[in-house]
Amino acid sequence: MREFVQGMKPQGGFEKIVLVTRKTRLAELIERFNTLAQAKFYIEHAGGNFQEYQLEDEAYRQSADVVRRSIELGLKVQEIDRGLVPTFTFLPKDLVVTLGQDGLVANTAKYVGRQPVIAVNPDPERFDGILLPFLPGQTGRALEEVISGKCRIRSVTLAEARLSDGQRLLAFNDLFLGAQTHVSARYRIRWAKAEEPQSSSGVLVATGAGSTGWISSVFNMASGVAALAGGDSVKPMRLDWEDQRLLFVVREPFVSRHSRANIVAGIVEQRQALELESLMPSGGVIFSDGVEADFLHFNSGSRVIVRAAAETAQLIAG
Repeated sequence: MREFVQGMKPQGGFEKIVLVTRKTRLAELIERFNTLAQAKFYIEHAGGNFQEYQLEDEAYRQSADVVRRSIELGLKVQEIDRGLVPTFTFLPKDLVVTLGQDGLVANTAKYVGRQPVIAVNPDPERFDGILLPFLPGQTGRALEEVISGKCRIRSVTLAEARLSDGQRLLAFNDLFLGAQTHVSARYRIRWAKAEEPQSSSGVLVATGAGSTGWISSVFNMASGVAALAGGDSVKPMRLDWEDQRLLFVVREPFVSRHSRANIVAGIVEQRQALELESLMPSGGVIFSDGVEADFLHFNSGSRVIVRAAAETAQLIAG
């Protein structure tokens, strides 16, 4: 069930608008090759269409200009790049605006606490924007509705991985638990009163928002394998964003004298948890939403509990 909250307005109102932006592909190429000319040479030498990079960059810049003008509402404004989000301190009276693809929303919402997030699609011709209900020209109206308390909010379930030493990591879309490189992850898994040692390519845990993302590719693979073996096709599972349940899948579980594959997929119910104990002397990691640089070490002696987080992300609905 989709739950909308009417008239959310923190006590005391908002004091600052935080605009989260991201570098375009062209900007990243110029950083890598130092000049526009060298970036162009690299792309065209590789057979790519450099004009597409330029058009995408121009569209983003134009959208950013529109959004910057729209957020001039008399509040303080601070603009930060997505790379600073994990270490940025979001305050209780901040109102957050993201300008980028769905991934930018996911990688911002899990760090802002219960602050509302207005997600703006900078380039609807290129980005489907499942999480992006607003166009740049609609940003001002969306801000005014949030400030006046007349907005609609979707409360999106987050996943939490909590280590035995107290460290924790939140995920908007999904958590990955496994090995840092392409070697087998070794661990003991516990779920629904069953447990076993496993050797696999890692465990993927998805929220409702993430059920159409990475984990859906695992269902696609399973469907293809089932068809090859003469079985029925496998339909991807979908959960609502507000659903307090999580989906998990063990990727490529290997059966041997020391490992089993009886616990390969399941639904972690609202008051349930998935537990893993690392059997990897080194190289074990836990990261969320595809951001490998922001991770927890998951080596021998570490235990982790994965469940729906107490916190939820607050996305402003269009």
